[in-house]
Amino acid sequence: MNKKEIATIILVSIILALTISLVKSVNAFLYTLLAIFIVIIGNVLAKKIVSHIVDSEIEIKLWEVNRFGFKAHQHLKKPFPAGAFFPLIVTAITAGYVYWMACLTFDVKPKIYRTAKRWGLYSFSEMTEWHIGIIAASGVFINLLMAFAGYLLGFSDFARYNIYFAAFSMLPLSDLDGNKIFFGSIVMWSFLAALALIALGYAFLLV
Repeated sequence: MNKKEIATIILVSIILALTISLVKSVNAFLYTLLAIFIVIIGNVLAKKIVSHIVDSEIEIKLWEVNRFGFKAHQHLKKPFPAGAFFPLIVTAITAGYVYWMACLTFDVKPKIYRTAKRWGLYSFSEMTEWHIGIIAASGVFINLLMAFAGYLLGFSDFARYNIYFAAFSMLPLSDLDGNKIFFGSIVMWSFLAALALIALGYAFLLV
């Protein structure tokens, strides 16, 4: 990961930890920050590994909204940093009952030289929606696995944060992971969305 990616991950971790700990207690900030950081790192590393396997590379960035409609002229003059403000806005509106966790997205590009060396000079040099969907899905899947592991080990808050992160990431909106998975494979999106919803149901029962 480059310095910009690391800075973005730290910024998002601090924002999410603040929105959660301010509702619960200020003393919980450090624990929450560590838990959220591990949640995000797990998600990012899974995507990095899978992108390497499919001969590509990704760059993690803050989720930004550029458009407010479907027509060409319906776009913002400057991108709105939704990943930084949505957690604060949603937490304030819902009085802390909902923690918005979808804050990151990624750009992907193929490793043309590596692909050509492995598969031949005239092999594909563009990433398909299926490949992008697999990369996005790997992050969600790892978060669900980490949630299960956290639950078994007795870290209910850690498990809950993983579930929230996975569930919000599955929303098929804008440039979020859910949108990439949806257009990559509706079947894969439906399967992961069902898992996320089931996990979300259990998250409300965790003590």
